Amino acid sequence: MTYATRSAEHPPPVKKPLTPKRPYRVVENDEYAAFLRRVIAAYSRRVASGDIEAITTMAALAGHFEDATRQAITGLRGSGYSWADIAMRLGITRQGAQQRWGDTPPSVTDTSSTAADRSCP
Repeated sequence: MTYATRSAEHPPPVKKPLTPKRPYRVVENDEYAAFLRRVIAAYSRRVASGDIEAITTMAALAGHFEDATRQAITGLRGSGYSWADIAMRLGITRQGAQQRWGDTPPSVTDTSSTAADRSCP
């Protein structure tokens, strides 16, 4: 399909987008995420093979991952990404993303406690 071009004296009637175009940065996130998936799978196999003591540490990783996700989303919001942009990539609604990560509650994992290094109080 061919579109008619407009001359300089007749600018297009559509306003410029409200969100500026961001340059696409090439990063190694895909390879790093694949590495993390392999590490998590290996750790779960280790626990499943009988390392019952490690199950508490493995469960604590969920809290750390939630904190990391919250920090990442806070950073994306600070960089100008909208809730719709973030939600689309997570496969959820904008409202769902905003309700889950919109407020900034205190960290789930307390790194100052003795539980973080698995030592007794």
